[in-house]
Amino acid sequence: MADKPSVLFVCVHNAGRSQMAAAWLAHLAGDRVEVRSAGSSPGDRVNPAAVEAMAEVGIDISGQTPTILTVDAVRESDVCVTMGCGDSCPVFPGKRYLDWTLDDPAGQGVEAVRPIRDEIKTLVEGLIAEIAPENRGR
Repeated sequence: MADKPSVLFVCVHNAGRSQMAAAWLAHLAGDRVEVRSAGSSPGDRVNPAAVEAMAEVGIDISGQTPTILTVDAVRESDVCVTMGCGDSCPVFPGKRYLDWTLDDPAGQGVEAVRPIRDEIKTLVEGLIAEIAPENRGR
């Protein structure tokens, strides 16, 4: 893994889970990690309930746009995390692949999205501890 590890979060529409995970990672790890997110069939916009749930914890994802998953995005990432949505990434040697089983926030209200948001935060915190702890390199 490079000095600054990179993580790609993937879900089908890149509109909920992967957007929240990317936002949590950027927020919690700062510039210690390069963050990407993408989807195999990106939606038109980020799920409004995900935007609202993240805003409740002080993270603004309203300006994010769902992005198509590319082979290059996987190739350029050290860790690829699928979000329990049946998506798969192209496989390259030396990459780490994780699948986080998470409920789908699509079509749900903010009340249903909050526990998903909180579960993603916990998973992201564990990932940061593994790949980019604060004392790394010191």
